[in-house]
Amino acid sequence: MSATTFVPVREIMIPDPVSIEGLATVRQALELMKSRNISSVVVKRRDEQDEFGLLLIGDIAREVIGRNRPVSRTSVYEIMTKPAPALDADMNIKYAVRHMARLGLTHCLVLQARELVGLVTLRDMALRYLEVGDTASRETTAG
Repeated sequence: MSATTFVPVREIMIPDPVSIEGLATVRQALELMKSRNISSVVVKRRDEQDEFGLLLIGDIAREVIGRNRPVSRTSVYEIMTKPAPALDADMNIKYAVRHMARLGLTHCLVLQARELVGLVTLRDMALRYLEVGDTASRETTAG
């Protein structure tokens, strides 16, 4: 990737991610994930001073199914990650990918001034980085 290539996280993010209340059951979260064909949901803040949460299908598999907990009696807030990992919407994906990879993250919220604007996955950013990096490499070798 050349020094002139800059792709902000906002260009790769999924705008308006699906969200759920923390008091919802894991069964409700799973039904929502299934109906939308998604692997994560954002857990809403209770108020402006609260933080967002994040629930991944992996969390459900590990913390509920893997531990034989009932999906209808386990609340989302019991197993979610809070505060959710987040990136700034204007961060360069080059640094966002590095950050997520170092921390072992697969999903991050995208925030602009503490407001939720999207969700991004490591997969989507890495694939976009490959496209931009290949373009930058061809331009550099051609010039």
